Amino acid sequence: MKILGLTGGMGMGKSTVAAMLRQAGLPVFDADAVVHHLQAPGGAALAPIARLVPQAITEGRLDRALLRQTVLAHPAVLKKLEAIMHPLVRRARARFLQRHRRQGARWVVLDIPLLFETGANRLCGKVVVVSAPAWVQRRRVALRRNMPQTQARRLIACQMPDASRVQKADIVVRTGLSIRETERQVRRLVGSLKA
Repeated sequence: MKILGLTGGMGMGKSTVAAMLRQAGLPVFDADAVVHHLQAPGGAALAPIARLVPQAITEGRLDRALLRQTVLAHPAVLKKLEAIMHPLVRRARARFLQRHRRQGARWVVLDIPLLFETGANRLCGKVVVVSAPAWVQRRRVALRRNMPQTQARRLIACQMPDASRVQKADIVVRTGLSIRETERQVRRLVGSLKA
């Protein structure tokens, strides 16, 4: 079984590309969905997060906006949060890979925003980076999170720079032009995997 890594900064269109790969029949491990599940009421990460940032938990629910503000104000909290989340996500990823290996999948996709930062790229035969112009990324993040572009810029600055990701990529899917153009690039990518 071969592994395709999929990554990109927030607002780059990675989720759209992941959905296209899923529609093409490739099993996709969605790290963001796993994180949301782990941080949901009763999730394995909720109690450790409550100990780290008690004010971010209200009535057994995580206030993501408050957690995000805390991380922006106190960068050291991000490292502690990652120390909670990364081992849990790694375990879920290992179960996903084991299941699809048993099922005889030819290719699977690891959709992981922090693919390079966590070293998960070392598991991958190829890595796809989804990239868009900086102004498109800022606009998307600001709209999706209902925040001013200045705050979106600060949030984006906490991540690995897009140029660094692109430099490490085997394949770059560029979004920001049109959905048709993105679909064309993904079709070409899927064709190359099946060849």
